[in-house]
Amino acid sequence: MGAFGDHGTVVADLVDALRDTIATCNGLSLVAEHAGQVIGHIMFTRSVLDAPRRLVEVQVLSPLAVTPEYQKQGVGSALINEGIKTVAERQAPLVFLEGDPGYYARFGFLPGGDHGFRKPSLRIPDAAFQVIRLPRYESWMTGTLVYSEPFWRHDAVGLREPHA
Repeated sequence: MGAFGDHGTVVADLVDALRDTIATCNGLSLVAEHAGQVIGHIMFTRSVLDAPRRLVEVQVLSPLAVTPEYQKQGVGSALINEGIKTVAERQAPLVFLEGDPGYYARFGFLPGGDHGFRKPSLRIPDAAFQVIRLPRYESWMTGTLVYSEPFWRHDAVGLREPHA
């Protein structure tokens, strides 16, 4: 089993689709290497927040993967920290993700629903919908996250019931 577990094919297809949006939509793709081999990867891609005042361009952290033999060695943390620093420097006000709050809280991610944000799908568990507010964030920036089209096309939003 690879770094994406049972969802490897869907995530690989999503990465291919998102890669095409990186250059045109101010996204970010970072890799970690060891001995000439890619051992980790993270992407930040543009989505929008449907705020009452206007649409706000935000970033979505997805996916993050580290090959199993390099997990729990700080590779993922280094990718996340560098990615957040870079998108903050690029003036992004918010970064959203779906993930384990026990892992992402250490980077400053908070439950999105507790801070004025609505998840783009009811299939996303409340605890998994998380956000980090960056220096360009303003208090009026609340509302519903709207994922970019590749997330929907590849059915990579929230959890699907097994065997449904």
